[in-house]
Amino acid sequence: MSSFNAVLARNSEKAPNGMGRYSQTVAFSHYNNLSAQLPVDPATGRLVAGGVKEQAERCFKNIQEIIKSIGHEMSDVVRITIFLQDISDMDAVNAVYSAFFPDYVPTLTTVAVAALPMGALLQVEALLSNGEGTIPNAPQAGDLVKVASDSRNAPTSHLSTQSVAFSHYNNISAQLPIDPESGKLVAGGAREQAVQCLKNIRAILENIAVPFDDIVKVNIFLKNLSDIESVNEAYRAFFPDSAIARAVAYVPARTVVEATLPMDALVQIEAVVSHGDGTPPQAVEDRHGIVINAHNTDNAPRCPLSTQTVAFSHYNHLSAQLPLHPETDEMVAGGVKEQAAQCLNNIKAIVESIGHAMGDVVKVNVFLKNIADMDAVDEVYATFFPGGVPARRVVGVGALPRGAMIQIDAVVANAEGTPPKA
Repeated sequence: MSSFNAVLARNSEKAPNGMGRYSQTVAFSHYNNLSAQLPVDPATGRLVAGGVKEQAERCFKNIQEIIKSIGHEMSDVVRITIFLQDISDMDAVNAVYSAFFPDYVPTLTTVAVAALPMGALLQVEALLSNGEGTIPNAPQAGDLVKVASDSRNAPTSHLSTQSVAFSHYNNISAQLPIDPESGKLVAGGAREQAVQCLKNIRAILENIAVPFDDIVKVNIFLKNLSDIESVNEAYRAFFPDSAIARAVAYVPARTVVEATLPMDALVQIEAVVSHGDGTPPQAVEDRHGIVINAHNTDNAPRCPLSTQTVAFSHYNHLSAQLPLHPETDEMVAGGVKEQAAQCLNNIKAIVESIGHAMGDVVKVNVFLKNIADMDAVDEVYATFFPGGVPARRVVGVGALPRGAMIQIDAVVANAEGTPPKA
């Protein structure tokens, strides 16, 4: 039996299946990546009757059933992401959410998007810890513990923990542009709001003694995609952060999405952060000196504000890929099928440039300008993932960068890890 980590895809009959397009959960190393769950009754394959409350209950029940099927509990969840069709439904959904997390609360991101599959009112996804790891017949570290942390120097919420660390990653709740002292949105436009979001993230990281340059992936949610240049102006002031990072021009992987946000904010930012110290009881020799490996290839489009892929420990985090030809940086000709193929070809080029294969992809996030294009996209998607192994999320958005019809990002397994450089 191989001594290396293995990609482990699993499905349960007690939750909706992906009809061959995706797996309910894909584990690798110390995390389980769950597909976003729609409010679908697994017995009928249809949306449940009722309004947003009933749909929310079904989404969380589906997540609960998947988690039970792999021998875990809801308290093993480290991050929840809620996609709503109407942001005004947030309070009703939060009441359901609280019933499933009565004590410990994970990190949380909530946004409203233009459309969801099947016309659902919401969709919920989860990231789950995996203490046993995925080395065949060899539990990796036994009883790893979650380390949940809050700081008064950033906005707090009874619905979420600011930072939840497990093994070699910290997961940060999406930060709104809230002044932690007043609890209100800061004055100004998108630039000022982006600065506050990033200040809140910095405060959370300082509270757990983690440098800002340990961020490996940033997701930016914008009310108006047209504000991206103002946000980028603020972003450049934070990245790169240190002299070391500036010397190598390090910037995290990044995804930008248009969405309606809580409190009518213009910007919301979430981050995934490396955690070199790990979480107990990882042995000292197993948790120190792990390095961030950032990589770009000329075979995929480059961007000065993001790295194509950033690896840390046993995961690679890819920047969202637009349907741009890498040689011309222009949108490919054709419709959504051609654009989907280009996005996936760009992902494939990045994955292969770091010595990996598409079979190492554990999670795919698809953003569509028109949710009705999903069937056409699936025809292309199946040629890249014929086994339907990655977990997946699909949402419809009001607009995409460069006027694209589709944007795709991915998380990739990294069996070799990122040990210190010789």
